[in-house]
Amino acid sequence: MDEHVEGEVIEEQLDPERETRRRFALAQIRQYPDAALKMTARPVEEFDDQLVTLVDRMKQLMHDANGIGLAATQVGVLQRLFVFHPEDHDETLAVVNPEIVERSEETDIADEGCLSIQGVTVPVERALTVTVVGKDEHGADVRYELDGYSARCVQHETDHLDGVLMIDRTTPEGRKHALGILRPRIVLS
Repeated sequence: MDEHVEGEVIEEQLDPERETRRRFALAQIRQYPDAALKMTARPVEEFDDQLVTLVDRMKQLMHDANGIGLAATQVGVLQRLFVFHPEDHDETLAVVNPEIVERSEETDIADEGCLSIQGVTVPVERALTVTVVGKDEHGADVRYELDGYSARCVQHETDHLDGVLMIDRTTPEGRKHALGILRPRIVLS
């Protein structure tokens, strides 16, 4: 998920080196309409060095791409895993085999961006608070009670693991607008 402040994408001026890292990271993240983005991820069964390496790579890609969340499907790995940077934490966290076990009935509509759908933001309705459980990359149980933008991010990343994109959750007008921006980029072979 792209960085936002109160529903707006942060359009910061990056120095040339940082911009190069951002572009390199984005080149490694699957872009719409890549088929992997619509696939359902499988549960992670082995907590090994390979998984830790994947998590470290995803954290670095997310950071370099100026994101706040990244799902494994976005890097072409069909495993139930995402990384995210909560608002109130100093570090990026991984959640393996995430399950949202509680959602508030109260919702909010805000613009979302996505590292896999560059240049597009759409309004999406999400629960204001969620509780997500799962494991970290080492297999230890984790539970996060989140609100605000962190709750939105976790819902967005969990959707990715189910093959659901923000353009699938937006209003008909938002979807039409997004596809109007994206269609010129789609090249048929």
